[in-house]
Amino acid sequence: MTNEKLTQFFQSMGPISAGQAADIASVFVPKAIGKHEFLLQAGRVSDEYLFLDSGFVRAFAYDTNGHDVTTGFYASGQVVFEVASFFNRTPSQEYIQALTDCTGWAITHQQLNALFHARPEFREFGRAVLVRGYAALKSRMLALITEPAAARYASLLRASPEILQHAPLKTIASYLGVTDTSLSRIRKGNPPK
Repeated sequence: MTNEKLTQFFQSMGPISAGQAADIASVFVPKAIGKHEFLLQAGRVSDEYLFLDSGFVRAFAYDTNGHDVTTGFYASGQVVFEVASFFNRTPSQEYIQALTDCTGWAITHQQLNALFHARPEFREFGRAVLVRGYAALKSRMLALITEPAAARYASLLRASPEILQHAPLKTIASYLGVTDTSLSRIRKGNPPK
């Protein structure tokens, strides 16, 4: 496995040259994750920053009734980690689990912070990743309030068309904030009223 996607990712997010990207990528180590394997479990501190080279991952938490609710999906080319736990060094409330076999490039919290302090261009990269993530979270939160479920489903399919191949409908429904039955109606073209 080569880290070509990782170096391209660094360059796509900010002013990082090919040489700088290759130097930074050399600190990351290859990681393989089996289908259904957990990258993080609730109650543990997130200590790994993972660039997903291939595969599909979901994050979820349990609600007060014990139902798991999907909080995020991650596909190839994205960074996977639990932001609050990782940066605040607090136990996570979320689980992160591979939905397929995955490969990626990992770095620890300590190594990532060392890179941030040593390389200004990597600090800019990190800032860009966090800003993009915050903007996506804000958009998702507003969509849950302002858009009907059918529109949220259509947006999810546009953003991540491979989701239907990798994620069970139950997890997609929980991510959209609807029941399995409602999602079935949406998929048949009869959104709930």
